[in-house]
Amino acid sequence: MSRTERQKMQAGEWYCCLDSELSVLRHQARTAVHQHNTAPPDPAENLSPPLAALFAARGENCLIEAPFHCAYGINITLGNNVYMNAGCTILDTAPVTIGDRTMLGPNVQIYCAQHHKDKDLRAKGLEIAHPVTLGSDVWIGGGAIILPGVAIGDGAIVGAGAVVTKDVVAGQTVTGNPARPRQV
Repeated sequence: MSRTERQKMQAGEWYCCLDSELSVLRHQARTAVHQHNTAPPDPAENLSPPLAALFAARGENCLIEAPFHCAYGINITLGNNVYMNAGCTILDTAPVTIGDRTMLGPNVQIYCAQHHKDKDLRAKGLEIAHPVTLGSDVWIGGGAIILPGVAIGDGAIVGAGAVVTKDVVAGQTVTGNPARPRQV
């Protein structure tokens, strides 16, 4: 029996993102994101009910400022006391795990999808998804970009505007493009 494109995506294999089941899931995410982004500011909610229902799991006291965008939402897991400033984007074609007390500055982008390098296969919608993990007590500066497959250890800091292409060890500070350990 052949597997669905969603099953391939979840297994970390090449899949076609133009699949109808995946389109339905992306539409559900867009609806929840729209409801979150257009909710009245008062009373302020830590995490809007549409997003809370969409995410794979979420801890207590999480706050996501509008506007926010995600591809599916169903692959996002938040620990306790996670904060995301305005303009964050998570393209969660694979699991995205964000640990307790982690803070994301404005316009942080987390990407899990990698499109095929062959132009003909890319035109057919082939991509592969790699998980992204942010440990606990991580601070991601505004405008930083986290690429597919990256893990950032507990207590690490990613400087504003950094492009993180490789894992960051616990307690380390990285800056630049590509992000490298900061010399103190």
